[in-house]
Amino acid sequence: MLLEYFQMIDRIEAVDLQKATLRARSVVPAKSPVFEGHFPGMPLVPGVLLIETMAQASGMLVLAATNFAAMPFLMSVDGAKMRTFVEPEAVLDIEAFLEHDGSGFAVTKAKITSGGKKVCDAQLKLRTMPFSEVPLGDIVKKRAGEVGLLDAIAAQGVNG
Repeated sequence: MLLEYFQMIDRIEAVDLQKATLRARSVVPAKSPVFEGHFPGMPLVPGVLLIETMAQASGMLVLAATNFAAMPFLMSVDGAKMRTFVEPEAVLDIEAFLEHDGSGFAVTKAKITSGGKKVCDAQLKLRTMPFSEVPLGDIVKKRAGEVGLLDAIAAQGVNG
């Protein structure tokens, strides 16, 4: 997890394209400039970064489910609940579940746990735009490779 660069996912653990689910993992860094202000003497991961983590896992799931046809952009967050604090060095298990994909939109449910305890959950709505309209395809596919999404897709027998 590189908080300063909003690279929230360290590794895609698994993707199940038939069930439209994805599991990922991140480890919160021991030190980050983010913790200097949130909060001095009591470092905690900001809730907005936990939402970003769920959004990135959801986006990776949409990429896998659509075979990289379109770029997912976070549009809205519904029913978000922060259930506990997240401190440096916490290991986060992230899950995303695709509920709808079509007509330029995707809806997911996502959650984060740590040590078996609920951290947060939300429903996320994403706008999907064809990569022909958004010049990010190469960057996104490179990042997907770095975090293991392409390997997870290949394990499902689908070319990414």
